[in-house]
Amino acid sequence: MKHAYLILAHHAFGLLQLLVETLDDPRNDIYVHVDRKVKEMPSLKTSQADLVMLENRVDVRWGDYSMVRAEEALFREAAGRGPYEYYHLLSGVDLPLKSQSYIHRFFEEHKGHEFIGYTQEVPTPDVTERMCRWYLFPGKFRGYNVPEYYLREGFLRLQRIAGIKRNRKTDFKKGPQWVSVTEDMAQWFLSHSGWIRKTFRHTYIPDESVFQTLCWNSPFRDRIFCLSDDRAGSLRLVGWRPDGTLADWSARDFEVLKESPALFARKFNLKDRDFLNRVKSLSGTWN
Repeated sequence: MKHAYLILAHHAFGLLQLLVETLDDPRNDIYVHVDRKVKEMPSLKTSQADLVMLENRVDVRWGDYSMVRAEEALFREAAGRGPYEYYHLLSGVDLPLKSQSYIHRFFEEHKGHEFIGYTQEVPTPDVTERMCRWYLFPGKFRGYNVPEYYLREGFLRLQRIAGIKRNRKTDFKKGPQWVSVTEDMAQWFLSHSGWIRKTFRHTYIPDESVFQTLCWNSPFRDRIFCLSDDRAGSLRLVGWRPDGTLADWSARDFEVLKESPALFARKFNLKDRDFLNRVKSLSGTWN
């Protein structure tokens, strides 16, 4: 059975084409959602994999539920053409670190597991605050010198003082947005779209909690591959700095990428094409 690669993209389309090339395999179908704010769609090409560019695009805003809507659009489009052995959610600035033969063999050997990263096993105050308060103007989280920011912060303060909490009975979890899940988990996600919308609209950064919370509170909890390490659990290598910021991988990191057991890494940029070709060679392809 084929694998489905679901890609969320909004810029760096040269890198997106590079990603598509590394996934271009007859055992894969590739689905791409490009942010609706993008006026000129990228021209992507494959020679072996079927490539689907989503027509109904979401205007994705950072920290907002619109990110979950875009994910759902990808899963729904792919599931309508499936079934698939696995669905892999990637960003347009990711690259695989292994060949497609290695990746397909890995998932065959670990068939049935859900590869969803969990940052912690118990909810922290940060998660509770994000998920249990009402956030006004969720499409405008970025930008602080605006009236919406002060109104939102004022309403949050009022909720804390009044003890207002929503979603009190939900056991929330948190982790990376990027997952690899089975057909069963993908269908569970789509069948619970109403609950997800009700629970996560007007929360803050819901994309880091939807799959974690949904799977944890489902019959699929026992299928979770790893709970102790979000990188191992998601099979993704992410370039977090010690201060919590996300750095782009560069040539000095090549050995780290090469030796990593992760199947995918994020994030990259187009500054050093030689470095990108070296990373691309890890997937068994060369430009």
